[in-house]
Amino acid sequence: MSVTTDSLMRETVAARELPLMRPVTARAGISWAAALGGAAVAAAVSVMLISLGSGLGFAAVSPFGNNPSVMTFTAISAIWLIVVQWVSAFFGGYLAGRLRPSLTDVHTEEVGFRDTATGFVAWAVATLLVVAVVGLGATSAASGIGRAASTMVASAAGGAAQGGAAAPGGEPSGYLLDMLFRPVQPNPQGNTAEAKAEAGRILAAGATGDISQPDHDYLTQLVSSRTGLAPADAGKRVDEVITQEKQAVDRAKQAADAARKAAAGFSIYTAASMLIGAFIACVAGAIGGRQRDAF
Repeated sequence: MSVTTDSLMRETVAARELPLMRPVTARAGISWAAALGGAAVAAAVSVMLISLGSGLGFAAVSPFGNNPSVMTFTAISAIWLIVVQWVSAFFGGYLAGRLRPSLTDVHTEEVGFRDTATGFVAWAVATLLVVAVVGLGATSAASGIGRAASTMVASAAGGAAQGGAAAPGGEPSGYLLDMLFRPVQPNPQGNTAEAKAEAGRILAAGATGDISQPDHDYLTQLVSSRTGLAPADAGKRVDEVITQEKQAVDRAKQAADAARKAAAGFSIYTAASMLIGAFIACVAGAIGGRQRDAF
């Protein structure tokens, strides 16, 4: 009988010492309110800094020359992008971690991970918002650079011969037709406009390569018959024009290549700055969470 009484007493004391078991309620692993709030702040700071950078860039560029080179301007833009990511990601990640509700029944390491994840999500949402607002303009600018570079090459190569290079539907071009009906000796009394157009088509055909000797001789005869110059002087003039055309084509190719390198570098720098921004947002979220729990 005493044994039974002692057992009941021990069980009663043990039951009193056991903590009360509270029902566990399922909660989301992330606070979207805090993440969206941090994302909104990060996006606003990004737009503000991008606008500031654009203003400083326009102030540094002059239409009258003395401008930095394309690569220098690209490097400055890349540095500014990194600054934008640093500042905006820190503000957004810090506020997201600081505003996230505190968790008292979760392990400390898990709390730190969730604060970090909230900062990262805030950065990701802010990036999507900025891309949605600014991305279309940046894409249009990049495509505009590509079209401008192509136009420069096309202008240098065939600006003197409008409609003289290629013909649609497999039809012979104006240059081929000129070769087909080219006279042995140009008519000095012929139409000057037609002579200029024909000369332009010859120059356009040889812009990306070398003008053949028959074309060179015909241009010399054409210039001599229209200007009254001696064949030797006309040949020198033709050589000068061909040299200037090749120089223009080379400059256009260099400009197009510089634009290509600048676009490639800008894309790489953008990716690097975004990676830095993601890291800063994660660290800022953890810092905000620690300061939240410290008070």
